Amino acid sequence: MKEPEIAVPGVSGTTVVITGAAGGIGSATARAFARAGAHVVLTDLDPQSTDPPRDFANTFIPADVTDPDAVSDVFEQAQRIHGRVDAVVHAAGVLATGPVSELTDSDWARVLTVNATGTMVVTRAAARVLRGPASITVVSSNAGATPRAGMAAYAASKAAATAFVRSLGLELAPLGIRCNVISPGSTDTTMLRGMWDDGNGTAATIAGAPESFRLGIPLGRLAAADDVAGCAVFLASTAAQHITLHDLRVDGGATLDQ
Repeated sequence: MKEPEIAVPGVSGTTVVITGAAGGIGSATARAFARAGAHVVLTDLDPQSTDPPRDFANTFIPADVTDPDAVSDVFEQAQRIHGRVDAVVHAAGVLATGPVSELTDSDWARVLTVNATGTMVVTRAAARVLRGPASITVVSSNAGATPRAGMAAYAASKAAATAFVRSLGLELAPLGIRCNVISPGSTDTTMLRGMWDDGNGTAATIAGAPESFRLGIPLGRLAAADDVAGCAVFLASTAAQHITLHDLRVDGGATLDQ
């Protein structure tokens, strides 16, 4: 592995497992941990769709986060290759939008299975292998705490994920394993851009939509995936060694920290 650009205490030299590595936030998080000097184990469904960082030694293990056996295998391989796992960042997730009256059973099942059950499967597997000091960070959403029109299934799945992780943190705290949540708002990723109907999506998202009871973004910009990734590195570092059960909003003030 090349020398880290910035060796981060508590991260440099450790092994981190990152799910959702094909996504904008997942891949940005992989790069952030690599720059901080970590050994990075990446996982996602399809290796062909994943663009892992090329400038450092990494391990990619394809897995479905809803498959307990596949997820357990990821952690077993990570331990076999690197000796132990020190941190987990669970960034895998899917989105379905639209009014509840048009929500299909299959969309509901898919969103809840990936976002909620997937969180349980990954963090349960992590809890079985991590040894303190260690950390688990789950990327949720500010929609998990703030109602969003047209996003009921997604919001419900993220609320479930957030509640689960914070409860898990109570169980793992005596073992020196910290459990935290990052709740991004609108982040400039392929997932967000897929929700837009025209080229005005950025401006409209920043401005908000009063008719949909949606506030704008006080900081006047979308989050970048790197903004979320930097928070994930922080929460895994010794600078956050007394932080657990925390839900960190990274949304430019869009939910007024509700």
